[in-house]
Amino acid sequence: MEDLDIPQLAEYLHITPDQVRKMVSRGNLPGRRVGGDWKFNEAEIHHWLEERIGLSDQGELDQVRAVLHRRSEAPPYTLAEICPVELVSNPFVARTRGSVIRNMCELASRTGMLWDAPAMAEAVATREKLHPTALDCGVALLHPRRPQTSILAESVLAMGICPTPVAFSDTGQLTDIFFLICSYDDSSHLRILAKLSRIVSDEAFLEGVRASDTPADAWAILNEAEMSLDENHAF
Repeated sequence: MEDLDIPQLAEYLHITPDQVRKMVSRGNLPGRRVGGDWKFNEAEIHHWLEERIGLSDQGELDQVRAVLHRRSEAPPYTLAEICPVELVSNPFVARTRGSVIRNMCELASRTGMLWDAPAMAEAVATREKLHPTALDCGVALLHPRRPQTSILAESVLAMGICPTPVAFSDTGQLTDIFFLICSYDDSSHLRILAKLSRIVSDEAFLEGVRASDTPADAWAILNEAEMSLDENHAF
């Protein structure tokens, strides 16, 4: 990861240099002064985007989506491609935060694209200690802090639906739908996270998943939600 100056960050985010200056002067961007000039760490900008995705409403997510779409040089994965039915567990059995993380990583390893489930579980647990991923809607979007390219062949997404909600965050937030995002690179991670954030904001999707009885039923609901989203938004 490298340091970016104002023109480079403006190009990265597809906004103007003046907009960057206003955002950082108001404390809305992570940056630091070096010799009188603003410098931005690329890794910190990545995490800023990640946090913005997690907290955004649908309008803000559209803006982030537009940035990610322009930044990507490769065709995006569909969720259906990286989350086949075999990576959906319904019902998903876990009672504690630790068992959720371990079991989700074991689930993600079923295709052979993830080679070291315990190492991924450790990376995800470390991320959860820094900032829990449980949302108010009862969904958690688990992921490591950085792409684990040494133990991944390609991006993988796993999904688990618990019949009994788990107290997953430190605040006691009850969570019953879990996604584990194992992305091979930062751009893919942000795009998957942005798409999932849009999908799980739909109450009809959540109701359908919670009412589903089998992995195939849950996968079909996810696939349908993704196709509906893609008809109106180019992720």
